[in-house]
Amino acid sequence: MPRERLRPVDLAREHGLSTQAIRNYEEAGILPPAARTPSGYRAYTPAHAGALRAFLALVPGHGHQTATSIMQEVNRGAVEQALRLIDESHAQLLEDRGTLLAVERALRDLTSEDGPAERPGPGGVTFIGPLARRLGIRPATLRKWEAAGLVNPRRDPQTGYRVYTAADVRDARLAHQLRRGGYLLEQIAPLLAQVRTAGGLAPLEATLRNWHARLSARGRAMLSGAAALDAYLHEGLPED
Repeated sequence: MPRERLRPVDLAREHGLSTQAIRNYEEAGILPPAARTPSGYRAYTPAHAGALRAFLALVPGHGHQTATSIMQEVNRGAVEQALRLIDESHAQLLEDRGTLLAVERALRDLTSEDGPAERPGPGGVTFIGPLARRLGIRPATLRKWEAAGLVNPRRDPQTGYRVYTAADVRDARLAHQLRRGGYLLEQIAPLLAQVRTAGGLAPLEATLRNWHARLSARGRAMLSGAAALDAYLHEGLPED
């Protein structure tokens, strides 16, 4: 019994897409190749519609590029490779959750510490030597962090010495906590940028809540994408 034939517009209309987008998806390998009618028109099937649903469901959790790669592997019969790509996305999500937990732990450590030894000196500023001693690191380490964008001390216009404000000290302490947790400089820099954008540690609480929400949304989206992909795999690839 012949399978139901669908036009590009039939696939497009369900998702509010253009027919050109459907053709682009086919050319990219997101959809398997469509059969052609005697007059040369594309003839899609419900399996193509399932492929499109799977791709659009995968994008929110895995991103457009990875979702495209997953569908390309599936459509060429390399299901194991597609599953490996999905595993890598889940591993990245788990790593992102670990980073968030490390940031929260570091922030708790900072807010729980007190004592005048951790505060900047007179005038609300300190210098590289005293700050390095407070953190138990070498001045060269602070200079390395500065080169990596973790701290941004200003220079005294008369002496040329680095001057660390209270915000710089906060950034250095947070960087120190994260380095102790095993995080690389290139991983720490964007986190400190978030602290600066938020305007300090207190406003960062809202950022952390949003971060949690985004990770949860990604996890849920991955579940939805997996369900749609599983349905497509059970339906089977279109017949030529």
